[in-house]
Amino acid sequence: MRLFGQRFRRELAIFGMSLIRSFALIQPSGRAAKSPSTRLIQASDKREEKGSKMILLESHSVIINDVLTDRFEKPSRADIQFVDYDNVRFHLSTPSSKTQLLLSMSIQCWPDLVKYGARDHLQHEYAGYLLDEANTEPEYNVSLLIDLDKLPESPEAKLDLISSLAHLKSTAMSSPFISAFNEQSSLQASYKEPAGAQLADQAPAEAKGDLKIVKYREEEAIYIQASHDRVTVIFSTVFKEETDRVYGRVFLQEFVDARRLQSLQNAPQVRYSNREPPLEIRHLPGLKNGEDWGYVTFVLSPRHFANPAQALATINRIQLFRDYLHYHIKCSKAYMHSRMRYRVAEFLKVLNRAKPEVASEKKTASGRTFRTR
Repeated sequence: MRLFGQRFRRELAIFGMSLIRSFALIQPSGRAAKSPSTRLIQASDKREEKGSKMILLESHSVIINDVLTDRFEKPSRADIQFVDYDNVRFHLSTPSSKTQLLLSMSIQCWPDLVKYGARDHLQHEYAGYLLDEANTEPEYNVSLLIDLDKLPESPEAKLDLISSLAHLKSTAMSSPFISAFNEQSSLQASYKEPAGAQLADQAPAEAKGDLKIVKYREEEAIYIQASHDRVTVIFSTVFKEETDRVYGRVFLQEFVDARRLQSLQNAPQVRYSNREPPLEIRHLPGLKNGEDWGYVTFVLSPRHFANPAQALATINRIQLFRDYLHYHIKCSKAYMHSRMRYRVAEFLKVLNRAKPEVASEKKTASGRTFRTR
């Protein structure tokens, strides 16, 4: 049992480091000494080469990308409804004609996103396609109308348009992050260090912006707050099964420990806490405490959103954190079960090959009998 426990924790550490590597906001640069965690990553790489790869979760919708690519080449009727991550509903349809393609989205946290400028942000990103609230499809929050007769001429422009439309969810979810990044820049510009010998020894008063709350799932939320030197992002997540709590605790602890590696010094600081919420949100009413709940805090420094391209890449990756975490938990459970089934099958083969010895009786010259074993 002790040997199995050691192997169990080692396999979890491999998956945890694989999760960190695939989710890293800052790519490691330079050569670092081969630490035990680095060797675990290399072991994970060798396993992936053998065929046990996990899919890469993209920030865009693959279904929207494929359907639009097909309809841009050959317009036809469509009526497709599907659900993406975090219970976001989409509807692709051609209500009036096959050249008028309507893309609608329903997202649970839309009221929260509107407070942080999501409507204006979508209007800027999808100018000419976004319908006003009066013409939005019923039971949906956002609708885009694409006229297939008025598409861009160049193939590159078409691909850019398809990619932009496929990122509809991530674009809407990016509004509170962009607002926090802009708020951090303003706080940094207006912040003044304490002057004077007496004030130099005192801790400076920290300038903080408004706490932004996005309830993107039924029981889970994202908390974003800007300061003069950083932007803090807190995820609350719930583990509904006891095994998920064990896997999740190991993964999240790997996130905390991995930053000690020299190659990951530029990555954001990560803190994990369960039972009690972090200090930044502890004053909020209605927060859940207990073994089933966990809080993950990312501390983004200005270098993580220094320019628009880097800010967009950071936002797209950090949005997928919850999906990556629970996806890796499910993959790890499936992998452990397959390993246990394989080990049981090997034990059964050994038992089937085993031949029990039959006790035989032999006689001596004097007529006495004895048994050999």
